[in-house]
Order: sequence, then structure tokens, then C-alpha cells
Amino acid sequence: MARKDLLKLFEKDKAENGAMIEESIRTHRMGDLSLTVTDENGAPVDGATVTVRQTNHEFKIGANIFMLDGFETEEKNRLYKERFTSAFNMATIPFYWNTLEPEQGKTRYEIGSPYIYRRPTPDACLEFCEANGIEPREHALAYEHHFPKWLAGLGVDKIKELLEARFAEISRRYADRIHTIEVTNEMFWESGITEFYFAPDYLPWCYEMAQKYFPNNRISINDNWCWRPLNVGGWDGTYLQVEKLLRLGYRIDEMALQFHMFFTREKEEWNITFKHLYDPAYHRQILDSYATLVPHLTISEITIPSYSWEAEDEEFQADVIEGLYTTWFAHPAIDQVIYWNLVDGYGWEAKPGEMNKGENYYHGGLLRFDLSPKPAYERLCYLFGEKWRTNETLTTAQGDVSLRGFYGDYEVTVTYGDKTVTKKLTLKRDDGSCHADIQL
Repeated sequence: MARKDLLKLFEKDKAENGAMIEESIRTHRMGDLSLTVTDENGAPVDGATVTVRQTNHEFKIGANIFMLDGFETEEKNRLYKERFTSAFNMATIPFYWNTLEPEQGKTRYEIGSPYIYRRPTPDACLEFCEANGIEPREHALAYEHHFPKWLAGLGVDKIKELLEARFAEISRRYADRIHTIEVTNEMFWESGITEFYFAPDYLPWCYEMAQKYFPNNRISINDNWCWRPLNVGGWDGTYLQVEKLLRLGYRIDEMALQFHMFFTREKEEWNITFKHLYDPAYHRQILDSYATLVPHLTISEITIPSYSWEAEDEEFQADVIEGLYTTWFAHPAIDQVIYWNLVDGYGWEAKPGEMNKGENYYHGGLLRFDLSPKPAYERLCYLFGEKWRTNETLTTAQGDVSLRGFYGDYEVTVTYGDKTVTKKLTLKRDDGSCHADIQL
């Protein structure tokens, strides 16, 4: 019953707001693309065939890339890369301080550094991303819960000195290769590695350093919004954190919002207790509230359980994911959505190379342990590879063709008689439209 009640939320929203959702997608995710085709004398060509093929989305859909070259077999490593590049154009790269510098002064930025489970080196991740047209995203620059233990007891002033040096080094190495910088992450832990975590200037200091060392990057704050109770007006702890930092004069370009549903089948009834978290109307309320603060919202970490690999469970996961991604894609403030662990059995709580069968396991990946695709993975490939992607063939009338297409990169091929011309174009949301002249 729990899953049926959850799916009814999406069915009800589609029945009541389906037209509004489709119009929002058309308004905020699509622009006008037009072409004028002429011959060598500049005269318009009537009857030319124009094939318009979208090759990439401006909207970012991704996952963390924590298992890059981290599986127990080369076949799994190959499949992981293949599945990743087939579905995503964004990857979250781990920059946790405790695994980038496990011993003071011994960093792990370079390819060939000592292996740590779920912590590929930044250089290896960037090499893969840049070779495959995937935008990288930095994660956890100042995530105190994952600070190295060798910082403990050093005192606030010394920790600030070392943390500023970390900001400076990462800026030197990566500021021109990674656009989005997540500065702090999950400011809700009751314990910390250092005393600096509890200092009143922890957040302001971190964002002051971010402005200093990443002046041209997109500065992000990452937190788990969905479990924080709302106050009147849609305010919660995440909202108030950002509101205070902005009021103090610090720049925050993006709120990165986590959505982890760590429920096992045994705890499926929890979905009823927290079913409002799945309600598209609730999401729009929260997102509208956050959008009054910052220009960009990202759904930065997502886990939706399937409970098992049984067909019914996997279809349930796929249906929930389609409902959530549709809600997020239709919201004008969101421009990135990032799933968390791509593969079942390789989460933070799993033993390397072993399928975790403990009570906390929830089958939250989009791929099974053997890296075969689950329906949820195939559903996302359909949404962003077919439903929300522009591929059309048109015929010029007096040299002109026009269409409304999803924002992103295009390859346009014009054929007339024995002549063929191919041109690459980009339709940007900031521009709203794109026109190109093509001469045969």
C-alpha cells in the first residue's frame, strides 16, 4: 500500500497540473532555432532537407563518479564508464580532505596516487570527464565531517591556516577546469573533527575564502533540505543558513539540495510517514522559496530505493524517479540534477567488492551489482535521450526552417541534390534563440 499511495501523488499531480508542467518545460527548457539555407549565389534554397540532431543538453544530468576504475574487475570498470557516458553529462568529483590528504603533506591529486575505495583522484576524474564531454563538479571543499583526523587539537587559528592553504591549492590546480565549487556540506552534524566546526564564524569564513580563491566559479552550498521541517513561509534551516550568509554580504550562486530516501523494504511504511517529501506540490513550494534567494538550484544528491531486484520493486523505483525528475526539470530555477551512487552495493557503507546484504541496504542504485541497467536507468535515458531531446528532419520553404528545441548543442546537416553541409550550433537559455545561415 505504501508504494501505491506514493505513486498516487504523481498521478494526481499529472492529472491536475500536467498542462502547466508541460508548458513550464516548453517555456524554460526550450528555445527557438532557425536556419536560412542559400546557394553559392546567396539565393534561398527551397526544398533542402535539414536534419537537426541534439548532441548534448544544456541542462545537466549526472551522478557521482566515485567508482571510476574502482571495481574488482576490468569488465566492471569498462561497463561503468560505458553506462556513465551513455546517460550523463555531469559528474561529481570527490574532494574530501581526509582522503585527498590522509597524511599531512601527502596529497592524492595525481593519477597513480595510492588507491582509496570510492575516492578516485581528481586528475583521473577530470581526464575521464574531459575526454567524454562531461562537466565536472567539485564536492566537499570544506566538509568538516570528513576533515582529516590529524587536524584534531590543532586550534582554530592553525586549522584556518591549513584550510586556506587547501583552498588556494585546489584553486591553483582546478579553478579553470571545474566550474561549480561546493564549499560546505551538511551543516547538521552534532559532532565534529575540529573545534572550528562549532565556531560562529565557520560558515562566514569558508565563504569569504571561497570568494577570494574562486572569484570566477559558481559557489555552491550543499545540504540535505528534505528532512528539515518547514516554518511559515517555506523557511527551514537550509534557507536560513543561506539567507544569513547573503545578508552578511557573501556570494552564493547555487543551493545544492540533497534528496536521499534511505529506506529498506522493511521500512517501506516510512514512505507514508514522509510521503509529503515525494509530493510534487511540496517540491514546488520548497523550490520557489529557495529560488527567491539564489539564481541557481541543483538537486545534488539523490537516492531512491528499489528495495530489491524484483521486477515490481524496480518498476516502482523507476516510476518515482520519473515523477521526481519531471517535477525538477519543469522548475525554472533548477539546471542540474545529480543521482548519487550509480551502482547497487558500492555505497559508503559497503565493503569494497562485496554486495552489502545488511539491514541498512536499500538497492538505491540505477544499475545492479553486476552493472546491468535497472528500469530507472533506462527511464532516465529515455527522458533525456528521447522525450526531452530534439531530433527533427525538416524541409526548407524559401530557404527557411524553424523549430522549438531543447537548450543544448546541435549538429545540423543540410542536404540538397549532391551537396551536404554540416554545422554545429548551440541553443542557449540565456539567449533564448539561435539563428544560423548555411550556404551550400
